[in-house]
Amino acid sequence: MPEGRHVAIIGAGAVGVISAIEALREGHRVTLIDAGEPGGEQAASYGNAGWLSSHSVIPPAEPGIWKKVPGYLMDPLGPLAIRWSYLPKALPWLIKYLLSGWTEARVEKTAFALRDLLKDAPLLHRKLAEEAGVPELVERNGVMHVFPSRGNFDNDLGWRLRKKVGVQWMELNADEMRQREPELHPRYTFGVVVEEAGRCRDPGAYVAALANHAVASGAKLVRAKATGLKLDGNKLVAVVTETGEIPCDAAVVAAGAHSKRLTASVGDPLPLETERGYHVMIENPESGPRSSMMASDAKMVVNWTNKGLRAAGTVEMAGLEAAPNWKRAEILRNNLLSMFPKLPKDIPASRVKTWFGHRPSMPDGLPCIGHARASRDIVYAFGHGHVGLVGSARTGRLVAQLLSGKQPEIPLAPFSPNRFL
Repeated sequence: MPEGRHVAIIGAGAVGVISAIEALREGHRVTLIDAGEPGGEQAASYGNAGWLSSHSVIPPAEPGIWKKVPGYLMDPLGPLAIRWSYLPKALPWLIKYLLSGWTEARVEKTAFALRDLLKDAPLLHRKLAEEAGVPELVERNGVMHVFPSRGNFDNDLGWRLRKKVGVQWMELNADEMRQREPELHPRYTFGVVVEEAGRCRDPGAYVAALANHAVASGAKLVRAKATGLKLDGNKLVAVVTETGEIPCDAAVVAAGAHSKRLTASVGDPLPLETERGYHVMIENPESGPRSSMMASDAKMVVNWTNKGLRAAGTVEMAGLEAAPNWKRAEILRNNLLSMFPKLPKDIPASRVKTWFGHRPSMPDGLPCIGHARASRDIVYAFGHGHVGLVGSARTGRLVAQLLSGKQPEIPLAPFSPNRFL
């Protein structure tokens, strides 16, 4: 690959801005293209739960999950909901999703690949935050998982596989949990602390700071909506936007849930879906956890941010265009109040903020990181699903290595876009 290429990076979310920083480090010239504000409320990065969970190696689909699909269709407010109106369009993706987790061996293979991508992520993010002048936004102080009983933990395939891939944790009985988290509801009697993990105190502000750092380091930020990629044979010549073409030598597609039409423009019809997510945040809460935690029964993460106590999680399949179902955010709020009984039940609405956005997800739980078939000038970096923020640090490094023709620091075969083509 030639040195000093002009790289157009489509998408100024976590993956895009870190790819820009790492590409600049490699000596490339960078143009970031995004119609929205980096780290703004429209971005998936903004609404992230804020966990830097390097142990999040288990894909959403596990063996036997097909038995739950009827329930997902019947319960619009469940942890995973599928809108009936969207089912015909989602069905091909859902079939691939179910097949990807059909056996424990398949899930284990995915777990090993994700471990490569996520290992040391809190440290990588801490270094980036320091470079960007916001070290206080990334903390490496561990996270906690809480369970109603020891049996809920022992019967979880995910924890058995985490042990196989090298994740370590500390187990807590009910008394030890109570000492650490005195305001947590007593129905939780068992917990584990993953000390290697970390958290981000404000994902939106963090991504905005990284974007500012990229610009200060020489990147150009163009506010435009990219609509396609222009090739001359197998050579990329420009990124097409609604306001004109941007000539370039290479391009990175890191547009999150909006990447699908860009890959299709160069002949790669990849099965990218949006797992629509919600969060609720209570400003100045009267109670809450001392550490960041995930509740196994509520399937949600609770995390302190600089703006308040945030609860995030659950999945809704309804596409990019459907209106949000704010009752899903209300359920997150109710679960939060249930976890911490000292939170008042009549919190004023002015102190409760809700958000809705789009997780870009591939059906097998692995992102696409690799070259387009039509041209090695095009690098794909999207589809991270539930590990977008934590996985962005190493993804950015991998993108820069691919742009420079260097050997990637981890095996990329599991993440190859060609696995679906």
